[in-house]
Amino acid sequence: MDRLRQRADFLAVANGARANSPAFVLQSRPRDDSGPVRIGFTVTKKNGNAPERNRIRRRLRELVKRLDPVSMQPHHDYVLVGRRDALSRDFATMLDDLRIAFTKPARHTHKGSRGQRPGPASAASRKPD
Repeated sequence: MDRLRQRADFLAVANGARANSPAFVLQSRPRDDSGPVRIGFTVTKKNGNAPERNRIRRRLRELVKRLDPVSMQPHHDYVLVGRRDALSRDFATMLDDLRIAFTKPARHTHKGSRGQRPGPASAASRKPD
């Protein structure tokens, strides 16, 4: 298992499927190559100061280490986005949440279609009366 480090890889995975948990969000995206599973970790600044964010990131890395790699789909990229609840949530519960997140059917989100309403049909596409 490799780590994601490039910003472009994180952005690509952000457009993929998501599974939510109180302590994290698991994002996933299939790849076309035959490389190993790659995983990345991120925690935004709204989750606390640097020591708190680092603690959340360390807990997420430890979760992945304890998870059996068989539960991850081959040729996929994953990103764990940490939430503030990861600081206080029981570690065993978080591990169960991660196992469930890997087995859940993925929900795809399309950022481009969010909040947009279909516009009026053009005059050319309307049938004459």
